[in-house]
Amino acid sequence: MSIEEKIEQLRKMREQARLGGGKERIERQHAKGKLTARERIEKLLDPGSFRELDMFVTHRATSFGIEKQKYLGDSVVTGWGTINGRLVYVFSQDFTVFGGSLSEVHAEKVCKIMDLAMKNGAPVIGLNDSGGARIQEGVVSLAGYAYIFLRNVLASGVIPQISAILGPCAGGAVYSPAMTDFILMTKETSHMFITGPEVIKAVTREEVTFEELGGAMTHASKSGVAHFAAENEEHCLALIRQLLSYIPQNNLEDPPFVPTADPEDRMDEELKTIIPDSPTQPYDMKEVIRHVVDEGTFLEVHEHWAQNIVVGFARLGGYSVGIVANQPMVLAGVLDIDASRKAARFVRFCDAFNIPLITFVDVPGFLPGVDQEHNGIILNGAKLLWAFCEATVPKITVITRKAYGGAYDVMSSKHIRGDISYAWPTAEIAVMGPEGAVNIVFRKQIAAAEDPEAERARLVQEYREQFANPYVAAARGYIDDVIEPQETRPRLIEALKMLQNKRDANPPKKHGNIPL
Repeated sequence: MSIEEKIEQLRKMREQARLGGGKERIERQHAKGKLTARERIEKLLDPGSFRELDMFVTHRATSFGIEKQKYLGDSVVTGWGTINGRLVYVFSQDFTVFGGSLSEVHAEKVCKIMDLAMKNGAPVIGLNDSGGARIQEGVVSLAGYAYIFLRNVLASGVIPQISAILGPCAGGAVYSPAMTDFILMTKETSHMFITGPEVIKAVTREEVTFEELGGAMTHASKSGVAHFAAENEEHCLALIRQLLSYIPQNNLEDPPFVPTADPEDRMDEELKTIIPDSPTQPYDMKEVIRHVVDEGTFLEVHEHWAQNIVVGFARLGGYSVGIVANQPMVLAGVLDIDASRKAARFVRFCDAFNIPLITFVDVPGFLPGVDQEHNGIILNGAKLLWAFCEATVPKITVITRKAYGGAYDVMSSKHIRGDISYAWPTAEIAVMGPEGAVNIVFRKQIAAAEDPEAERARLVQEYREQFANPYVAAARGYIDDVIEPQETRPRLIEALKMLQNKRDANPPKKHGNIPL
């Protein structure tokens, strides 16, 4: 056979591999509103940058007649490419081949690129669309999952790991995405669950649809499993590109710097009118964030879950920052179990990848209630406290209004290694609100008064004037400066630059024992 003939044979084999399970199955995939494994990679990566590995791999199974069905590349497409010119590794499960099921060689292909990603310090992106373990391969398939799980854990905090769920993801398969940094799901076409509706009906007699049980909005709003719920696959892949723009390649690098036309010294007069005169009236903390950050651009994470706290990425003077903010619009911005978990996870990600933390505080305390106590608000609240205490990245805090009780301590206060603490003149830093404090401290005095209600009102006003301000804390150095709202942006950027070479460390240890 001549070289030309051999080259022609190679080209034909490549064409065959690119067809996956064949044209008919590709059409079936498109009919469901889904892209193929390779189409997804093409839309995710920079044009022409993808380099595929293991295109000619085939499975080795010999049971149940499966040896007669072999497809080049098996049920996953793997390789590397670039996103905005930066190296990434990607695997994309191919539902047109055995329903994207995980075989021994499928797992080997995924492990190979995860190992390359670790050696070369670049993110791994998994595009999941799989029916689960390949039953014909039995325990070999289960072993393949475990090899991937181990790599997820070893890579955690070393390289960013992102999972997009673009179809089914069930049983043991869900644990790999669960251990990655971010999970994105597509509305209507993706599902995640440990056991499906049929099994649930058989065991508990509960009837539930796929979408209600494990759809994108279920996991984005109820369980908190999904960080993003995308409108469709194109939106999902665009979100991954956007997300990566804020994140470094690995834990030894700084996040990308993106120059901005937004002036660093921009004062925003609208910030003066955001806080209402009434201390009980809500306002939208996202508006505060948008007025402060570069060009008002804020990529919110977990937008639909635990909405009493807001987390996400933005830039200040071109520098990537992670933002954590209480949201007075929802439950008055109180900290509860879900809000604590959501923020703790985000803080730990930012700390692992050298992303400075900006914290906006307006918190009346932790949510009271039997349900909260019985479900572990103590342990879960401690997770957020732990995360902020442990973090060694630059930490800048702005108290806009309330900072009451233990929640004041938890929200990146000076006392837990916060670097810079600013307060607006509207800040109230105290053990509790004026009404609660007066009812406890002056209980007997109020009861003995001729007009108890008038006496209570007088004492509340007196307490508010004396303690519901930032100056008691500032007098002790707990607040570094009381700033005017409109100067928040320039003051934050100045502080970020000042902290650029910050050095801090935790005591040497194998790892702490976070209250899980």
